[in-house]
Amino acid sequence: MTHRRHALTPEALEMMDSIARSGSFAAAARELGKVPSALTYSVRQLEEALDVLLFDRRSRQAQLTAAGEELLREGRHLLVQMDAVANRVQRVATGWEATLAVAVDSIIAAPAIFDLMDAFYALKLPAALPAAGRARAPADDGAAAVPPVQAPTTRLKLRSEVMSGTWEALISGQVDLAIGVMAPDNPIEVVECAPLGLLDMVFAVAPHHPLAHAPEPLSADTVARHRVVAIADTAQRLAPQTHGVSVGQDVLTVPSLVAKLEAQIRGLGCGRLPEPLVRRHAEAGRLVVKALAEVPRRLELHYAWRRSAAQGRALAWWLQQLERETTRRALLEQHAGLIL
Repeated sequence: MTHRRHALTPEALEMMDSIARSGSFAAAARELGKVPSALTYSVRQLEEALDVLLFDRRSRQAQLTAAGEELLREGRHLLVQMDAVANRVQRVATGWEATLAVAVDSIIAAPAIFDLMDAFYALKLPAALPAAGRARAPADDGAAAVPPVQAPTTRLKLRSEVMSGTWEALISGQVDLAIGVMAPDNPIEVVECAPLGLLDMVFAVAPHHPLAHAPEPLSADTVARHRVVAIADTAQRLAPQTHGVSVGQDVLTVPSLVAKLEAQIRGLGCGRLPEPLVRRHAEAGRLVVKALAEVPRRLELHYAWRRSAAQGRALAWWLQQLERETTRRALLEQHAGLIL
C-alpha cells in the first residue's frame, strides 16, 4: 500500500491529466517538456505500482481503460484539493491566497481584464514586520522611516472559457472567480453570483457576404441558408450550449470571440457579435450590421465566485473592483478598442 501511495504523486496525476486532455502521449510530452519515451516509461511505472492497465494498448490513441478513467477522475479531484490546501495555508499566514484562478468568458473584453491585472500587480502592501528583537535600520537625518512595501504574493491564473465551460470551471473548483457567465437556472450552493450588466448582440456580415445586400429584416429562413460562425462551448461535463444556429444550417466552429470576428470579417460566415465589438468595424466598413426579423438578443451577464468562510484578500480585491460600474462597463464595452 505504501508503494502505491508513493506512486500517486502530483506529477503522476498531472501526467495522466495531460495525456487525457491532449489525446496522445506525444502531445502530452510536448506540453510537459519531456520526450515521449520518458512519458511512456513513467506511465508503465505507475501501472506496475498500481498493478493495473491505465491505457488500452490496442488503441492507436491514448485511450483510457476503466481503471485509467477512475484514476483520472479521482486524480483531478486530488489536484484541486491540494491546490486548495496550499491556498488555505497561504491565506492563514498572510491573508493572501497563494493562487487566484479566474475564468473569463470569451465574450468579455480582454483589454479590461488586462487593466485589472495591471492594477492588481501595481498594489503596494506594507512589508512584513521584522521579527521580535531584530534591529530596525535607523532613519537618515532623523526623518521618519518609510515602511517598505511589496506586491501581493498571490499568483494569478487566467483561463479563457466559453458559455457552460465558464460555469464548469467554477463549480468544479478549477477557478475561484468566473466573469461573464449567464445566470444559473437554479441556485448553486457553493457559489455566489452578482450582475455584470447587459450586452446587446447584433447580426453582422462582411460587405462582400451575400447577406450584406439582402433586404431587411432578414428572416430566419434566409439566414439559415448561409453558414453561421459559432464559438465552441468549452464545457466537458456540463451540457454545452449553442445559440443562433438553425437545424441543418452549415456551421463554422471557432475557439474564441476574436476568431469569430476574424471569420466574419473575411466573409466565411455570419452571426451575432457584441455590439461594442462590431461598432468600430462597422464604421470602418469591415462589417455590415443587418436587422433580423426575430427579437433582438440582449445577454444578461454575471460574475460569480466560490463561497468561502475565510475569503482571501486577492479575491476580495477583485470583487471590490467588479462592484464598480466603470469596471463592469469596461468589461462589456472595451471591445471597441480591438482592431485586428
